[in-house]
Amino acid sequence: MKSSFIIQGGNRLKGEIVPQGAKNEALQIISATLLTSEKVVVENIPDIQDVNKLIELLRLLGSKVEKLGTGIYSFQADALNLDVMDTVEFFKLMTSIRGSIMTAGPLLARFGKAFVPQPGGDKIGRRRLDTHFIGFEKLGATVNYDNKKSAFTVTAKELKGDYMLLDEASVTGTANIVMAAVLANGKTTIFNAACEPYLLQLCEMLNRMGAKISGISSNLLTIEGVKKLNGTTHRMLPDMIEIGSFIGLAAMTKSEITIKDVKWQHLGIIPQVFRNLGIKLEKRNDDIFIPSQENHEIERFMNGSMLTISDAPWPGFTPDLISIALVTATQAKGSVLIHQKMFESRLFFVDKLIDMGAQITLCDPHRATVIGLNHEIPLRGAHMASPDIRAGMAMLIAALSAEGKSTIDHIEQIDRGYQNIDTRLNALGANIRRV
Repeated sequence: MKSSFIIQGGNRLKGEIVPQGAKNEALQIISATLLTSEKVVVENIPDIQDVNKLIELLRLLGSKVEKLGTGIYSFQADALNLDVMDTVEFFKLMTSIRGSIMTAGPLLARFGKAFVPQPGGDKIGRRRLDTHFIGFEKLGATVNYDNKKSAFTVTAKELKGDYMLLDEASVTGTANIVMAAVLANGKTTIFNAACEPYLLQLCEMLNRMGAKISGISSNLLTIEGVKKLNGTTHRMLPDMIEIGSFIGLAAMTKSEITIKDVKWQHLGIIPQVFRNLGIKLEKRNDDIFIPSQENHEIERFMNGSMLTISDAPWPGFTPDLISIALVTATQAKGSVLIHQKMFESRLFFVDKLIDMGAQITLCDPHRATVIGLNHEIPLRGAHMASPDIRAGMAMLIAALSAEGKSTIDHIEQIDRGYQNIDTRLNALGANIRRV
């Protein structure tokens, strides 16, 4: 059902908020439960659309899924029915979420077959799947594409370890290849592997299950294949994208917010990028405290030139927070160049911010210059529609800081990545109504 948010802006928020479990990690970890016939318990699973659809997909395949508590599930894939891969229901679920491709590596490794329709997800530009399939082929799989079904079938009688240099440090591509390689015969070496904290979490979980992965947290992974994996219990990290979103929200609304239990050691460069935008944030044990600020001034580079914020593979700044950094800059003092390198359609939402009064020049599909208004001219309420998860959250932050009423349509995009965001922010003093 299509829903909208009606937001009355201008309120200062105050209080504590606990970030949800990491969405991007959840898609990998839940898929990895298909690698064993034993029970796997996963804690801190976020209650969001993309994750819930993946859980539904595992149930359809025959995995025994049991909810043990808030955010805690057990999975046992001891009696899967792969015939459902030929059904319309399976096809529809697979195409509804991009994360469904993460089931391919585990199914290929354990059963020698995976079916991958063109996945759905955000419309943020070209998101190729080559890295996944080239990796599977290096392990000995055969990949066929059916034009009529717009779907890939991946098969292998036996997977064999090999050396591979990935053409890009794809997070999902690396995870999928790792999950296939842990049950392959022999040694697999993956160079130019992604090394995000999600990969660290996945590899450490697989090792607890009996895998032999070394080089964890680096871009050179070595995997000695094993015959089978066992069950385990795994707790997911807090969502770094939600943490970054709350930092930006605090600055835009001049709010005093404490973000609880953030796992600082896994946040990488994120706190520093927001500090570069002039936001004061303090580390208090494992929390982030953001005091109320009347102004935040954008820093310059040491030679005096204008600050540039750009995305890059980990440990660079995650592309999922580019939209949040951009909207946060609209009320800072100073100017910044936002450079979104990875996706050519992700900045197109800025026309809505311009309608609200933001001073932004879209240089090209990848770059935007933001001239901050220093909170002297508030944004004004507007009617918007969310094109993707992160742009939707950026619009919500803009609306909460704006004078007057805003409406955001297509909030199912926001719900895909942010758990009960209206309820949680209203508890801090926001005025968001879901209709």
